[in-house]
Amino acid sequence: MTTTLFTPYTIRQHTIANRLWVAPMCQYSADDNGMPTAWHQVHYGQFATGGAGLIMVEATAVTPEGRITPSDLGIWDDAHITAFTPITQFLTDHGATPAIQLAHAGRKASTWPPTTGNSGTIPPTQGGWETLAPSALPFGSESGVPEADQYATPRAMTEDDITSVIANFVAAATRAIAAGFQVLEVHAAHGYLLHEFLSPLTNTRTDQWGGDITNRSRLAVNIVAAIRERHPEVPLFVRISATDWVDGGYTLDDATITSQLLRDAGADLIDVSTGGNVARAPIPAAPGYQIPHAEHIARNANIAVSGVGMITDPHQADSYIREGRVDAIMVARHMMRDPHFALRAADTLGQDVHWPAQYSRAQGFPA
Repeated sequence: MTTTLFTPYTIRQHTIANRLWVAPMCQYSADDNGMPTAWHQVHYGQFATGGAGLIMVEATAVTPEGRITPSDLGIWDDAHITAFTPITQFLTDHGATPAIQLAHAGRKASTWPPTTGNSGTIPPTQGGWETLAPSALPFGSESGVPEADQYATPRAMTEDDITSVIANFVAAATRAIAAGFQVLEVHAAHGYLLHEFLSPLTNTRTDQWGGDITNRSRLAVNIVAAIRERHPEVPLFVRISATDWVDGGYTLDDATITSQLLRDAGADLIDVSTGGNVARAPIPAAPGYQIPHAEHIARNANIAVSGVGMITDPHQADSYIREGRVDAIMVARHMMRDPHFALRAADTLGQDVHWPAQYSRAQGFPA
């Protein structure tokens, strides 16, 4: 049988209705305690009624200090369980798989929300906080761009800091499952804490957490192993940036080794993105530009992958699945433009999928 964009996907004991998924996208709309608001209920709910198979809730901080901005979601307290439950219940009731990206922003934490028009680190006098990183290098310093003047120098993490971060991820995973999330993703991409450990540009440590790619992968691998030990049944993804797009940075070969190590630690799928660690890196963005990275990792690390990156056309998305290049498609900004993209894609491709009863009279109309 030919695998298509709308073929179900089973991972461990969980079956996802199709392979067209919503990627995590920060909304900067949480309250001061990292709680989801009415915005999140509507934002994620629309993707469920729009036919997406899996909906990944945006980067959700495992500690208050791990937030990118003060307006980020969090899951560091048991009170977050109750706050997220109505969202996961709605997604489940409408046939979608609720997933969540667990995150720590590292040196890119404590920044102004983009909605403010400001950029860089928020000073402590204005509500900011001390940031952490593998090494005391501010964002932008690796490329000598003006952004470096806008970001505070982070504190290099101690062994105790690293041990605490691992425990924070595990505790957050436990809360996420209690809140009804059925898939977890560890965020190790886009220049945030775990990516900072992976890249030689941002990790200059000489201990067991730095040096060769095995050591630089150690923190992400240990987090995955600890979550897997605590929760052997949960589908577990890891998002990585497969390249920094600059000489001397994290490479696709590095990413392949990291993916092998993550697979052995218990990861089920690598969510392959790129970039984010180097300010103004020359990224050759184009439709599907990250798919070759995902395909390379799938074939050389022997692990399932999802592909993302300017995927806007149903035939384009379906071809990546039919050709066996990736196992699933993650769509980000195009889902914000068209929350019912999955239903429209099914019509375009002639696939018979479940529509909400309230929308059924629109099924089959021209896109």
